[in-house]
Amino acid sequence: MYNQEANKYGITQGIGFILLNIDPKEGTPSTQLGPKMGMEPTSLSRTIKSMEEKDLIKRVKDKNDRRVMRIVLTSAGERMREVSRASVVEFNERILKDLSKEKVEHFKEVIELIDRHTLKEL
Repeated sequence: MYNQEANKYGITQGIGFILLNIDPKEGTPSTQLGPKMGMEPTSLSRTIKSMEEKDLIKRVKDKNDRRVMRIVLTSAGERMREVSRASVVEFNERILKDLSKEKVEHFKEVIELIDRHTLKEL
């Protein structure tokens, strides 16, 4: 569902997810994005390049540490980030209205268990 919605705006679910994980005020160091989202460096690099070509982001050197490259949103990226956020919220609200609180809590427990086991394997 997220991918179908993203495609309406000419992006992928992965791009939307990256946009949501970039700090809108300070930007995010590129080295933090991959681990934050569980993406391999080559996949992330390819996606970042595509996002630059779409003028959604730009790379800038950190003010305090010139060795660090930050990924910052462009004005187009800020707009697309908001579209991504609104799409996720709307989709989640649609799903949650059909689920009891008990089912939602059970789902969260299962996801947390999967996360814990996944992190152990990394």
